[in-house]
Amino acid sequence: MKPALLPDLATFVIIVEQGNFSTAARLTGATPSAISRCVSRLEKEMGCKLLHRTTRKLALTVTGKSVYEHALDMLDAAQQAMDSGSSLQTVAQGKLTMSVPKAVGRFVIHPLIPAFLERYPQIDVCLRLEDRYMDLIDDGVDLALRITTTPSPGLYGKPLMPVTHVICATPEYLCRMGTPQHPHDLREHSCISLGETPADSRWKFALNGKTETVQTHGRYAANHTGVRLDAVKRSLGIGSLPLFTARDALESGEIVQVLPEWEFISSYTGDLWLLWTRNKHMPARMRAMIDYLNEKMPVIQ
Repeated sequence: MKPALLPDLATFVIIVEQGNFSTAARLTGATPSAISRCVSRLEKEMGCKLLHRTTRKLALTVTGKSVYEHALDMLDAAQQAMDSGSSLQTVAQGKLTMSVPKAVGRFVIHPLIPAFLERYPQIDVCLRLEDRYMDLIDDGVDLALRITTTPSPGLYGKPLMPVTHVICATPEYLCRMGTPQHPHDLREHSCISLGETPADSRWKFALNGKTETVQTHGRYAANHTGVRLDAVKRSLGIGSLPLFTARDALESGEIVQVLPEWEFISSYTGDLWLLWTRNKHMPARMRAMIDYLNEKMPVIQ
């Protein structure tokens, strides 16, 4: 096989895993037409069709499935070659890059890092706080933390903790404006939402199998969890927050949960998964962080 086709095989794996050319193009920094040419080169070289393409989705041919599986093995072998040296180290060392959602990084992972650096003085940690999807191989990521109910196929991992969402306010705000007794009461309150799409202000709740959706309104919205928490603390309204963000303020009584008997349904829920690529030779630095997070965070049984 021509060595020049190796990058095309790596790109082919991304195309298959993402399911369309556009997403693969965004992840690789290429154009959709360049991604299409990559598949065409492979098909021309192999003399067979690898993908069935429609306007909506891609499907592997029988040959394409075989090529995809062998390409995965190729990427695994390349990663093992890179990591085989560090896996033999008796002392964990080197640079460890982690992809972490912004709020999780700020409120969950960052507070744990000082003790980790003290325990492992020869490991340097690079936290890449991004809410966008990052490819572990192409983006040079060792470990990824993602909030999901279905981790990506082909990755190893373990759930570290559940992620739930709550709505909160200060006692001062509730004393001034009244305490909602039912989700519909939120229509009379200033609600602080994510503010990225119109759906962010439509809050959904569940209780005893029954759901209620409320169109909320408010004078302030922010797509940063820390900012929404601060806005709630300043009594600007009732805000939606991940529980891991609000926990300290709730425990201190600075803020209180609103409608605690109702489950707040958000797309920002699931399990926090720690993920890594399939690797027979895991570097010692990765094993150190996996064990450390398992020790420090509540594991879902």
